[in-house]
Amino acid sequence: MSNSDNLIIFRGAGELASGSIRRLILAGFPVIALEVESPFCIRRRVSFATAVYENETEVEGVRGKLFYEVSDGALKGAKEGIAAIIIDPTGDSIDNLSPTVLVDARMMKKNSDLKKESAPVVIALGPGQTASEDVHYVIETARGHDLGRVISKGSALPDTGIPGELGGETAKRVLRAPVSGKFNSIAKLGEMVSEGDVVGELNGTEVKSELNGLLRGLLYDGVTVSAGMKIGDVDPRGNRDYMYTISDKANAVAGGVMEAVFRGISQ
Repeated sequence: MSNSDNLIIFRGAGELASGSIRRLILAGFPVIALEVESPFCIRRRVSFATAVYENETEVEGVRGKLFYEVSDGALKGAKEGIAAIIIDPTGDSIDNLSPTVLVDARMMKKNSDLKKESAPVVIALGPGQTASEDVHYVIETARGHDLGRVISKGSALPDTGIPGELGGETAKRVLRAPVSGKFNSIAKLGEMVSEGDVVGELNGTEVKSELNGLLRGLLYDGVTVSAGMKIGDVDPRGNRDYMYTISDKANAVAGGVMEAVFRGISQ
């Protein structure tokens, strides 16, 4: 059986998922990703979830496209090497598509509706699921020595709530919603911003950058968020090329997902 005979379904197509989706497609696997109607897509240029807003996107040479027909459209597109995105927040299409591998990349950080019986191989990214009980494999997503490690028994490290370091900065580089409401941007994705610059607003409350850097990620306008949620990302390194390339973290996780897929389908 070739890789093209093993359909892989992802729940979620954000930045972390997209590194894995791209790598699996390049390895010859057909991939369909299920998304919500308004995904929290921060790093737009490296997230296949962007296709929900723009119909099509591209991540490091791999095309992503939003499909409305699951069997005729999305499945055909996936077999042609496209990251096929469909809007299916509840995962109803999983049973009909009968994937070989199911990857939960929603990063819910808590036990979800995922079960080992959902597919022959079930993989979860990050904390919330237990390998050998809820799923077959868990991939470590916490930065550090074990980033990308495949866990076949047990759980990933709990979420610390502290962003990874970039250019010597951690918490300050992440823009968070000061209040709940609909986000409206003022600055543009890819702009250089300075400490104190207004990047956007929610219900009249300004969102300001806490440091100088490149606005590497930014939520789409009109998306409703809760107070404290991540809505943007300022990169103090200021390298525009990084906005269009998959991060070291996403690449490390992708390696773990690839290993888990091959381990699972070979058994």
